[in-house]
Amino acid sequence: MTQSSQVKGGRLPWSGLLALSCAAFTAVLTELLPAGLLPVMAAPLRVSESRIGFLVTAYAAASFVAAVPVTAALRGLPRRPVLCGALLGFAVSDALVALSSSYPLTVAARLLAGVMGGTLWAMLAGYAARMVPAERRGRAIAVVLAGITVALACGVPAGTALAGALGWRAAFAALALLAVLLVGWIRLRVPGFPGEPAHARVPLSRVAVRPGIRPVLSVTLCLLLGHQVMYTYVVPFAARAGYGRTGVLLAVFGTATVAGIWLTGVLVDRCPRPALLGALALIAAVLAVLGLAARTPGALTGAVALWGVAFGGAPTLVQTALVDAAGPADADVATALQTTVYNAGIAAGSLTGGLALDALGAGALPWTALPSVLLALTAVALARRHAFPAVRSAAASGGGSLAEPGAVGVTCPAGDHDVRRSADGARR
Repeated sequence: MTQSSQVKGGRLPWSGLLALSCAAFTAVLTELLPAGLLPVMAAPLRVSESRIGFLVTAYAAASFVAAVPVTAALRGLPRRPVLCGALLGFAVSDALVALSSSYPLTVAARLLAGVMGGTLWAMLAGYAARMVPAERRGRAIAVVLAGITVALACGVPAGTALAGALGWRAAFAALALLAVLLVGWIRLRVPGFPGEPAHARVPLSRVAVRPGIRPVLSVTLCLLLGHQVMYTYVVPFAARAGYGRTGVLLAVFGTATVAGIWLTGVLVDRCPRPALLGALALIAAVLAVLGLAARTPGALTGAVALWGVAFGGAPTLVQTALVDAAGPADADVATALQTTVYNAGIAAGSLTGGLALDALGAGALPWTALPSVLLALTAVALARRHAFPAVRSAAASGGGSLAEPGAVGVTCPAGDHDVRRSADGARR
């Protein structure tokens, strides 16, 4: 399948998008699976459970460090081989973990997985955007990012259950096999796109200062920081509230995120700004309820369900805004920046929540998280010109018209990087 296979009508290329969604599923499950296997991995690797927890940290740190430089280095290569290479890297990493009896080797394998994760996340949203017409871009991104939700709601519990039945090594071996099978699926059903020729590449620094990029990155940071303050420490918070069934609470959150993804898929191409404002306002309201009434079981469960609905859709809405601001041609670079910011938000949120938990107790967590979410809401409300416009631009919404007299759109021969040329041929 080549670039000419892009869908030109209203129909989504479901097989290709689902393959990318499964790639997102694989990345999230590879990242988080050790967190559910702390006791069973610790003894065979002859380390403490906290050292097994560091395997998640190693992945996140490598992803944080590698996303921007690796994406920049690979911009000139054809996109599909890079995508397949990242998945094969996951396969190698998971296979090494499955076979390793050495903790240092396991850490090295997790660092490799983190580099692959940074590379993959920088590609997925932009890849989905290039596979569909502009008016279907948001829905395509929602389909791909639904893999995150499925991994959180179903994949991690299923992987933990498989490890309980067949051993943790079997769980990582299954992940390695899944990554290999995905390579075959992607080669069959996902279109190939060329890399960016050197003369057409926009420097990373110019993408970063493009109007709309920085507000989207700021919203990403604030949203993830506030979310992780609560989500990382939801177990001690639920225990403080006297709610002993934490597994049920997490299942409620995970199931609700599926509903949030579905709702976002309906709204993202029609009214993305109101949808994002509504999602952030709902998260802020949930935090206030958790702070005031968490000791009431019904209020706690209901608030967590609404939190899941709101957060399930928010990343897709923010990612779509980023792709609109950068343009599909530069989406990989912009998303690499976002991947770095995303991981920074996760780390900062976990650290901030831990400090608040130690100093003030679990009851302070909602109030610690709320200011960051309110900052994200304020940033979206103010950035209505470029980052989160009330009306999406013609290029973003599918019109693609050029307002300049005498200007016509042409496509660079090396890819789908649209440029403007005036009637006299000058590049704009």
